[in-house]
Amino acid sequence: MQVTETLNEGLKRAYELVLTAEELDAKVNSKLKEAQPEIEMKGFRKGKVPMPLLKKQYGQRLMGESMQEAIDDAMSKHFEASGDRPALQPQVKMTNDDWKEGEDVAVVMSYEKLPEVPELDLSGVAIEKLVVKADDAAVDEALASLAKTAQDFNDRAADAEAQDGDQVVIDFVGKVDGEAFEGGTAEDYPLVIGSGSFIPGFEEQLVGVKAGDEKAVEVSFPEEYGAENLAGKAAVFDVTVKAVKEPVDAAIDDEMAKKFGAEDLAGLKAQISERLEAEYAGAARQVMKRGLLDELDKLVSFELPPALVEAEAGQIAHQLWHEEHPEVQDHNHDSIEPTDEHKTLAERRVRLGLLLAEIGQKAEVEVTDAEMTQAIISQARQYPGQERAFFDFVRQNQQMQQQLRAPIFEDKVIDHIAAQATVTEKEVTKDELQAAVEALDEE
Repeated sequence: MQVTETLNEGLKRAYELVLTAEELDAKVNSKLKEAQPEIEMKGFRKGKVPMPLLKKQYGQRLMGESMQEAIDDAMSKHFEASGDRPALQPQVKMTNDDWKEGEDVAVVMSYEKLPEVPELDLSGVAIEKLVVKADDAAVDEALASLAKTAQDFNDRAADAEAQDGDQVVIDFVGKVDGEAFEGGTAEDYPLVIGSGSFIPGFEEQLVGVKAGDEKAVEVSFPEEYGAENLAGKAAVFDVTVKAVKEPVDAAIDDEMAKKFGAEDLAGLKAQISERLEAEYAGAARQVMKRGLLDELDKLVSFELPPALVEAEAGQIAHQLWHEEHPEVQDHNHDSIEPTDEHKTLAERRVRLGLLLAEIGQKAEVEVTDAEMTQAIISQARQYPGQERAFFDFVRQNQQMQQQLRAPIFEDKVIDHIAAQATVTEKEVTKDELQAAVEALDEE
């Protein structure tokens, strides 16, 4: 096949590929010859059908297949010889649309190649790592929060009125059209007012009741209620209040610690301290990663494939538009034109993406099967009851696999760079770390 360069401008490349009629005919004949021993036809023994007859019967069908194979082979050889790596899928178009058998096949291939990424001395990269210790105040704050979740309820005074957040112990009988319905009756039921565990409007009507009160609570079942015989129906619940109790935080002691799986209070404090420091480390890593990317962005500069930047800017604009219009769930809206700000951000992302990919490739960074499995499991938890279907979907979807693999690869490359960079640790308070994390979203 003849290959002629027609464009060499920056990262843009275009070539004319000509497959001569003789080459195409030879490929078709080769395929027919290869298949001939297995072909049977009326009037001929197996493998003895004459080539002219085979060509008449199957030649047209093999023509397109031979064309595609020849073009794919020429492209593969071109990229191998030139060393070019296309930024996006090359565009391939046949130029002689009125082609007829016996004529040469002319094709134009165009693409933008990935740029040469400059070498970077990673030891010259300087980054700051924030460090936060889990002090006694933070541990005590976490303990107080746990005490609230482990709260008990103590009886209020006999004439005390129930408040939002109180627990009322009630007997009730629910009726629709004057008839009690199945599942609408209970005795000694502990209900926390404001918990939202009952039908909308039920709990609010119990604010102000006292122990010994009887009250008719009138509500309507939601239209989308699970039981069809009750959906949208008006109901009356005859409620008898047997006790009104106020919430009391659990005592912070060994007994509370045991409720959370620790042997004693000291063990629970140690667990909390370890968990807090892990949370701080995760937040500090986010800040360090942004600082590292900012530093890399300053240190490197190279030409970017325009099509790649344009595609990234389009994605950014589209994503931000949907964040501003959460009521629009589909993509049936007008096209969204990227702004200069979107394009600038896209240039940064493409530049850093290419740089990290190059560093990762040279460092032989790989995403292991175990890491991929863990990522899939983590995502599958968002679809309770459909985990197996999600696993099958990912296994059959290369694009989804790449979406899961990309952030793992990026984090591993970041770790590789940080291991060689000059890292300065800076001890800060929890509030200072929180402010640094919040600043990430503002940039």
